[in-house]
Amino acid sequence: MASFKSTKIPIYPKLGEKVTPDTLYWKNYKAPVQIKEFGAVTSIDFSSLAPHNYAVTASTRIHIYGPFSTEPVKTFTRFKDTAYSGKFRSDGQLLVAGCEDSVVRLFDVSGKVALRVFKGHTKGVHVTDFTSDCYHILTGSDDYTCRLWDIPNSTELTSYKEHTDYIRCGTTSKLNRDIFITGSYDHTLRVFDARVEKSVMTMDHSQPVESVLLYPSEGLLVSAGGRYVKVWDLLKGGQPLVSLKNHHKTVTCLSLSSNGQRLLSASLDRHVKIYNTTNYKVVHNFDYAASILSLALAPDDESIVVGMTNGVLSIKHRKSPEEKREMVGKQRMQPVYRIFVKGRNYVPKKASTNILYDLDSFLSVCVCSQSWRRNRKPEITVAVMKELDRRGTLKNALAGRDEQNLSQLLNFLIGNVVDPRFTPVLVTATEMILDIYQAVVGQSSVVDRQLVRLQELVEREVDYQQDLLEVLGMLDTLFATSLPRKEVPCPGSSRPNGLAEGSLGAPGPQLQAA
Repeated sequence: MASFKSTKIPIYPKLGEKVTPDTLYWKNYKAPVQIKEFGAVTSIDFSSLAPHNYAVTASTRIHIYGPFSTEPVKTFTRFKDTAYSGKFRSDGQLLVAGCEDSVVRLFDVSGKVALRVFKGHTKGVHVTDFTSDCYHILTGSDDYTCRLWDIPNSTELTSYKEHTDYIRCGTTSKLNRDIFITGSYDHTLRVFDARVEKSVMTMDHSQPVESVLLYPSEGLLVSAGGRYVKVWDLLKGGQPLVSLKNHHKTVTCLSLSSNGQRLLSASLDRHVKIYNTTNYKVVHNFDYAASILSLALAPDDESIVVGMTNGVLSIKHRKSPEEKREMVGKQRMQPVYRIFVKGRNYVPKKASTNILYDLDSFLSVCVCSQSWRRNRKPEITVAVMKELDRRGTLKNALAGRDEQNLSQLLNFLIGNVVDPRFTPVLVTATEMILDIYQAVVGQSSVVDRQLVRLQELVEREVDYQQDLLEVLGMLDTLFATSLPRKEVPCPGSSRPNGLAEGSLGAPGPQLQAA
């Protein structure tokens, strides 16, 4: 008996995404930890001091979580209605939050009762923040006003009513205690200086503004609203620099990586997009189970926390160096000795000496088994078909199928026949199947529908190929006309290209004689 030769399975190029440094960096997070809150998570804010606890605002509560805790280490529940925008002060000692009842509350992180209560707004307060000197609070409300409050005296310092719709986002300058920015549903962004009675700069976002973000240098401002993320140059009077439209639904929140080189945006379309701040191209993407309302990145990029409309809080922690080494070790783990000696006494059965029979059976297993649909490796099935065709037995292997097996075989062809890697082999198999089963067409509605799908698929692919050939012909013409003409001198002739003088444009002597 001739020695056994295994069927060669060709290695095709993978059609997946390119592996970039950003892909490796942002995929280096563990599986997310999910915590169920009491309502939609509208705000997440990290403390700037280690260990970087974060405040989660949801429903009528604000929970403070530790960096790795799944239970809140602190809870503030002294709200009569929905709470909004729980924010830490830069020293991590105080927390401010707005509420739907129009009252602003200031809490000591180590206590429970509000230290200060600021009253003056007439509608819900959705925006709160501390100024850089830590002694004042910025608030923005649905009553169209933004106000500055003095913490020691619990008094209102100034009020601005320039917006004509709800104020739903805002931020303060970390370099100047008097500068702050607000965004409103009236589509505008306004820059205020507390030393001036009105805004000093106005920008039109053209959509209701949901979130604003200042770069650390504070020369650039990012706004999100509608499907757009826009970047503005504040040093040039609010000149627009970039307009990004990579989401399918409203963008709700923004965040910046610790080094300021990556910008994150989250949307109601359940995606988090990560941009390179050099060219503002998307370098990575995260998918979530529900629409996203809030997003925060830990100051050291060790955690990504996302709050969703279904009340689920999703936390991803970065893998430690030990865990990364452990993962690499598992990938490189070699089979143990018992696997090598497992089959040392195996004696093949007589039936297994019929290699053609085994290939026929294996073809059925490849196409019809659940494992193929689960592993999605058509390369193996195509390699078996190619080997059977080389031996001249592919037609025998495809014949004699019942309705279920034929249906599964047609499904395989529909899914892979237009793949350029497999087309040469599968077109031959398709022609054989049509020759074999043309007599039974019309006897099974399932098979008939699949044959119609296969026909439509092939016709559409042929149309695509014809269109591409037409485009290729146009490109060849363009390239040919764009190339400079070169004169090739010929020896023994005074004119280029071997033409005798007077022959250009005049009929030759033989033609005249004719």
